[in-house]
Amino acid sequence: MAADPYSTLGVARGASEAEIKSAYRKLAKELHPDRNKDNPKAAEKFSAVTSAYDLLSDKDKRARFDRGEIDGEGNPTAPFGFGGGSGGFRGHPGQGGGFEFNEGGADFGDIFEGLFGGGRRAGGGGGFGGFGRGAPPQKGANVSYRLAVQFVDAATLAPQRITLQDGKTIDLKLSAGVETGTQMRLSGKGQPGPAGAGDAIVTIEIKPHAFFTRDGDNVLLDLPITLDEAVKGAKVKVPTVDGPVMLGVPAGATSGKTLRLRGRGFHGKGGQRGDQLVTLLIDVPAQDPAIQALVEGWHDSRAVRTHLGV
Repeated sequence: MAADPYSTLGVARGASEAEIKSAYRKLAKELHPDRNKDNPKAAEKFSAVTSAYDLLSDKDKRARFDRGEIDGEGNPTAPFGFGGGSGGFRGHPGQGGGFEFNEGGADFGDIFEGLFGGGRRAGGGGGFGGFGRGAPPQKGANVSYRLAVQFVDAATLAPQRITLQDGKTIDLKLSAGVETGTQMRLSGKGQPGPAGAGDAIVTIEIKPHAFFTRDGDNVLLDLPITLDEAVKGAKVKVPTVDGPVMLGVPAGATSGKTLRLRGRGFHGKGGQRGDQLVTLLIDVPAQDPAIQALVEGWHDSRAVRTHLGV
């Protein structure tokens, strides 16, 4: 029996889109395979959370689930003995930054409409005489893909190449404001059907970076500097998502001081671009004779912890 997507995400049935998105982000961050390499159960839970979000973030699928037309995996429910068949593609967390796709099963909505609606319209009574009559042709099923995007690529909106289930490749242009959970629709790239092909739904997953982190549209970086660079000031090379740049460290800089590199962050939805915030961390070498000799006999008498109440 398919799991209830609301229960999987831990939200109420009447939850708003924002509440569903927030719950997914929190769980995806906790269960991401890159953070749980020694816990295979986390990967299974990550897959379940992702599938639940894929269903509930699609307004049509959510409405059909709420009406009982499909189950938690997107497969048609099966009254009167009809089998709940599903497509042959199942999604699971990617390995090595790849992507996966899920294909929903056949849509039995037209069949049921023929059984209970078409017969009455055609013959005025019950029974199965109107099987399938008057049912409009349907588009093919949508196909869902997950695309893992490198942090720097997401920040700079670098084109991403993906391979669809038919073997064709597409260069996907990332949109401003892209984040983990962003969905992009490729019209007509799903399964073929009588009324045309369905769509491909690509869900973006931004991979964590070794030293950059994201805060809204800003990029955060902790930058080690030496004691002499802090005392005398210096020009130091700093990595950014656009490549290294030179940054001026002011004389007398202290650990925790934050410097701003404008326009070196993520592209926002409004067209503006965030900044890179560089926090300085003074790295003092341990047991260095020269530094020990330098401070020998010198004492800083300032009350630097007064603001902490000590």
